[in-house]
Amino acid sequence: MTGASVGPGPSSGARSLVVGVGARRGVPGEVVFALIEAALSGAGLTAADVVEVATVDAKGDEPGIVGAAARLGVPVRTHPAAALAAVRVPHPSGAVATAVGTPSVAEAAALIEADELVVPKTSAPAGPSTDGTGSGGTAAARGTVTCAVARRNPGAPTASGVSGRKNSTSPVTAGSRPFTMAAMNPPTNTETAGPDLRHHGDAEVRGEKLTDLAVNVRTHTPPEWLRERIAASLTSLAAYPDGSSARAAVADRHGLPVERVLLTAGAAEAFVLIARALPARRPVVVHPQFTEPEAALRAAGHEVGRVLLRAEDGFRLDPSAVPDDADLVVVGNPTNPTSVLHPAALLEKLARPGRTLVVDEAFMDVVPGEREALCGRTDLPGLVVLRSLTKTWGLAGLRIGYVLAEPGTVALLTEAQPLWPVSTPALAAAEACMEPRALVEAAGAADRITVDRAHLLAGLAEFSEVEVVEEARGPFVLVRLERAAEVRERLRLLGFAARRGDTFPGLGPQWLRLAVRDRATTNRFLQALDQAVQALPARSGR
Repeated sequence: MTGASVGPGPSSGARSLVVGVGARRGVPGEVVFALIEAALSGAGLTAADVVEVATVDAKGDEPGIVGAAARLGVPVRTHPAAALAAVRVPHPSGAVATAVGTPSVAEAAALIEADELVVPKTSAPAGPSTDGTGSGGTAAARGTVTCAVARRNPGAPTASGVSGRKNSTSPVTAGSRPFTMAAMNPPTNTETAGPDLRHHGDAEVRGEKLTDLAVNVRTHTPPEWLRERIAASLTSLAAYPDGSSARAAVADRHGLPVERVLLTAGAAEAFVLIARALPARRPVVVHPQFTEPEAALRAAGHEVGRVLLRAEDGFRLDPSAVPDDADLVVVGNPTNPTSVLHPAALLEKLARPGRTLVVDEAFMDVVPGEREALCGRTDLPGLVVLRSLTKTWGLAGLRIGYVLAEPGTVALLTEAQPLWPVSTPALAAAEACMEPRALVEAAGAADRITVDRAHLLAGLAEFSEVEVVEEARGPFVLVRLERAAEVRERLRLLGFAARRGDTFPGLGPQWLRLAVRDRATTNRFLQALDQAVQALPARSGR
């Protein structure tokens, strides 16, 4: 979760300031240190309160930044450019975004693990430079060191991928209003929370005649027998829905008492109910993952923290990265869009009294044997497991899913749910999908998807331009390639829709998610991908 550290760590738990720094190559350490010192003193702050210096990964070994941190006696903490790009800042720069991948290294690096910006971006000339421009040269040569200072709440971790924590209220100077993460990410407007949290794969194919690799619903579904069961339920539409039979079927399928089951209009409704009904002072969402949980929490007025998993770590979760005071934690397993399957033993470490642990298992039935599933567990405090019937059975238009949780939690969610939330056809589908023959069919589908995914991965391995997230276990794979947006558009011209990755917090425009399809479809896609990659014009200077 963190980059390399330099110098001794903070010695006082009272320290609460994070200094974000951006600098061009070759900037002397004394210049960086002088700028930090001036920024602190100008706001009435002292170096003794600094907990770390933060910057982008690409600058983590810059001698000027390392030297300044050493003089302050704190570590250098680095963050991926994509993670910093997801942090909204008050003074973005298009030039910086083009050069580094984030619109303000200093402000984003300061805020990603803090709560309020107490010193906005300030700059200083770099002094004599290695290219001979010097500090008195052109405008481009001036202002090549920037820093910003943010305050972290007392007791917050010093090294995690969390942003957007609950804001402190102490102003920097009399009459000033501190810049806070909440101000940049209003809870009632998810469109301003960095990536577009309301963008989903269906938008990639809506109204287009494209081969769909953007949506994770299994093709050629629902099967005929399931359509017949749904059609038969239409004769009962005059009566109000009665979910008791479907609820009992779900409980029996998982070996749970019926009091631990709540039927919902898809997993999306469950996220909304959780956000509105369950108490949470410090909710945290593990990203990259399905964005609806955070969108629902923000819409319900919560300030949401993020634990950003790193590509360098294979997007695997370190439980210690989740703040101890997080009282609601959301994680997917296997995770959309990374396709990473977290060990159940690892997720267990996140459960504790006083915390709600929400595990989204919407794709768990695609994992052969459903290994690492927590859906049948009753021994973990605060565990809430979400399941969906949308993906395997092709019921996105019907909206059916369910929650498995402690009876008290189910009761709270039920109170927030409207009357008759699940339609009669959806209830019929839920009951049918719990039957033994359906479970056998789902297991067979999981095995076929495993084989088809291996075929896709083997084909992608032939492309030197494509990097695949390893150990994919879901019905999709996540890939990284340069100029992915251009490749994606060319794929559309060739008849294929791929899911863009930049709407997932923690990813960026170089990522694409590809749904697993049958071998014939995959072969056609690989041919199209080869054409799309080869057709890209070479960039000048490279």
